Amino acid sequence: MSAQRHERRFKLIVPSLQVKLTSIFVGMAALSLLLQVGLFTHRLGALARELPNDGAVLWGEMRSILVGVFLTSAITFLPVVFVVGILVTFRIAGPMHRLEKHLRAIVRGEHPSDVTLRKGDELQELAGLVNEALAVTRAKAALPARPASSREGQETAA
Repeated sequence: MSAQRHERRFKLIVPSLQVKLTSIFVGMAALSLLLQVGLFTHRLGALARELPNDGAVLWGEMRSILVGVFLTSAITFLPVVFVVGILVTFRIAGPMHRLEKHLRAIVRGEHPSDVTLRKGDELQELAGLVNEALAVTRAKAALPARPASSREGQETAA
């Protein structure tokens, strides 16, 4: 049988998983941005209190500067994290989808060829294990069936 060619498309393969994982990435990036703003605020506030002159001016300007830096960082960085997160999840969601389709075909009684994944996809070892399990199942199915009486005799002897 000829190997199926799997074209890459920019369509979410397993949307619930991909959006969930990407949301986690974006949430972690947003939390790290907030942490950075908090740390800058704390350190600059300490510096403003220690300054002999113009500490109040620094403290007054600091909030608007940090809010601007945070918004600029969030507007540029979070969409990048979102896109990269979606692209990274294709390497996981695609193989999961392929393995699920393959196993569903087996459950329906079909005899598909081995699972093939794209180069660079994750879960290569799992696909190999599925192929090995199918090879064992195919080998057992190819053996001629033994008569029931000889099987029973072997079971009682063991």
